[in-house]
Amino acid sequence: MLPWLPAHPVRFPDLDLALDEPNGLLAAGGALTSEWLVAAYRRGVFPWFSDGQPILWWSPDPRMVLFPDEVRVRRSLAKRLRNAGFEITRDQAFDTVIAACAGLRSGAEGTWITAPMQAAYQRLHRLGHAHSVEVWRGGRLVGGLYGVALGHAFFGESMFSRESDASKVALVHLARHLQASGGGLIDCQMHTPHLASLGGRDIARDRFLVYLEQYAGKPALSWALPPSSSE
Repeated sequence: MLPWLPAHPVRFPDLDLALDEPNGLLAAGGALTSEWLVAAYRRGVFPWFSDGQPILWWSPDPRMVLFPDEVRVRRSLAKRLRNAGFEITRDQAFDTVIAACAGLRSGAEGTWITAPMQAAYQRLHRLGHAHSVEVWRGGRLVGGLYGVALGHAFFGESMFSRESDASKVALVHLARHLQASGGGLIDCQMHTPHLASLGGRDIARDRFLVYLEQYAGKPALSWALPPSSSE
C-alpha cells in the first residue's frame, strides 16, 4: 500500500520503499509548501501528479542525470549558439517561463504543471531556491527552463521552445554556468530519448544520492547575470 503522508511533520519514507512499477512512486499526500519541496529535493525526491490526483512523490531507479561536461553539442546546435542572435538571462522572467512550460505540456501530454504547482515553485523562486534560464531573440522570449538549485545540484523541472533549439540553448547555458562554478549535476529525473541525445545518462539511485550529497553541499551558485548577456 502506498504510504499517505500527513501535512505535518515533513517526513518521507525510506527510498528503498519506492515502487518498481510505476518506477519510483514513493508516497502520496504531504503538502506543496517550500519546506516540503526543499526537503524532498535534498532527499532525491520530487513531486509529479496531474489534476485530480493527490500530491505524488517520486524517486525513480535508475535516475537520469546530465553532468555539465558531458552535454552533447552537435554541429547544428553549436552553429545556432554562435549565430542565432540569442540573448540569455537568468531569473529575469521566472513566472513567464513556468507558465510557458505549463502551456506546452497541457492537453495530450497532461497537465502536471498545475496552478498549485506553479504557485509552489513561484514561492520557491522568491525564496531563492528555484531559478530560470531565459532565451530571447529580438526582445521576445523564445525558450527557457526552470528548476530547483541546491548548492551545485540543479533539479530540472521543465523547458520550452518557441524557436528551434531554444530550450537546448538554455540547457547548454545552464551546463556552462555549472562548469564555470566548478562543476555540478543536472538532475533530469526520468529517462527521455531527448535528454539522452543531449548527453543525459541513467545511473543507479544509490549512486545519484552520493552525487547529490557531494554537489548539494557546495556553496550556493550565483544566479545574477546582466540582462544584456549573450550566448
